[in-house]
Amino acid sequence: MKKLSHEEISRNRASIDKLDTLEKMPVYVILNSIRSSYNVGSILRTSDGAMIEKLYLCGYTPTPDKKEVIKTALGSQSSVNWEYIKDPKEVIYSLKSKGIKICVLELTDSSIPYYNVSKTDFPLCIIVGNEISGVSQELIDLCDFSIEIPQFGIKQSLNVAVAYGIAVFDLRRVYDKN
Repeated sequence: MKKLSHEEISRNRASIDKLDTLEKMPVYVILNSIRSSYNVGSILRTSDGAMIEKLYLCGYTPTPDKKEVIKTALGSQSSVNWEYIKDPKEVIYSLKSKGIKICVLELTDSSIPYYNVSKTDFPLCIIVGNEISGVSQELIDLCDFSIEIPQFGIKQSLNVAVAYGIAVFDLRRVYDKN
């Protein structure tokens, strides 16, 4: 086993000018009122790694014109298709009209474990909410289902960027299955 150099890793990666020719995973993401610019940057970078279709920044979520977002995004703000739309309901209604299922990453009375999502659930939109208050009941009411990451310690949740990373890469695993 030999660690790959940056040059060796780069040979196997897509270039920014060819992104439009690559198949993206049919996952849309709504970030609603995320407080931390660093979390947004991290989510952008994770979204690039999973190659999602589109990221919607809503509410008071910081956009990639903020230096703190750019610091953790490490260039992914240029490779991820993103858009700022203040009202997340506008995005939800639009995606639903296109037949896209809406899923919330939140603890609800009917949440399923994130690893129980199936390929028949695609195309899919995941809503991720505020670091403290999560996703509002008003938005949950518009969702088709909810997923959660089971917790086994004394805390009841993970950092929003970490939780998103776990969920989106498992979706990638499900989507890539034959």
